[in-house]
Amino acid sequence: QVQLVESGGGLVQTGGSLRLSCAASGSIFSINNMGWYRQAAGKQRDVVAAITRGGTTNYADSVKGRFTISRDNAKNTVYLQMASLKPEDTAVYYCNADILLSRQRRNDYWGQGTQVTVSS
Repeated sequence: QVQLVESGGGLVQTGGSLRLSCAASGSIFSINNMGWYRQAAGKQRDVVAAITRGGTTNYADSVKGRFTISRDNAKNTVYLQMASLKPEDTAVYYCNADILLSRQRRNDYWGQGTQVTVSS
């Protein structure tokens, strides 16, 4: 089975930095888009950043200029480098991947979530 395993969350002070990682494993034919989402307590899950297989990126306005998404296709891994963190960035962060299991089978997968807390 395919799994996405996240790491890198934690507690950081305002203005600090963190790097999140998400590695996909299992029987994978290829991975198309990958992305990061976040969900604050009592709120809906919103997209933070996304990246195509070729490296084209998109960011939510709230994180543009502070966060950088990247990927290593050889390792089936996506990263989120977060800088200049603010208390409003506090949330559970989830990675997402659009994965082809074969030329005929495609599924959307989610990581288990990792908590990011920014103290004020």
